[in-house]
Amino acid sequence: MALFGIALSGIWLIIAVALAVLIIWKIGKTIFGLLANTILGFITFFLANTVFGLGIPYDIASIVITAIFGLPGAAVIVFLKLIGVTI
Repeated sequence: MALFGIALSGIWLIIAVALAVLIIWKIGKTIFGLLANTILGFITFFLANTVFGLGIPYDIASIVITAIFGLPGAAVIVFLKLIGVTI
C-alpha cells in the first residue's frame, strides 16, 4: 500500500512539472514574440528616418507607440508622417 502512495505522488509530481514547463513555454513564446515585434518596429522606425529621410522625431509618443505596438505601430507612424500628420 505504501508503494502505491509513492507511485501516485510521483505521478502527480510529473504532471505538475509538465504543467509548469508548458506554462513557462507559453509565456516565454509570447514574450519572445512581443520582443521580436518591438525590435522590428524600432528597426523600421530607424530605417524610415535614415534611408528615406522622413525626419520622424524620436519623441516619447513615437517611442512608446513603437514599443507597445511594434511593427504595426511603426508603420502607422510612418504612414502618418507621409500624409503630413504629426503626433
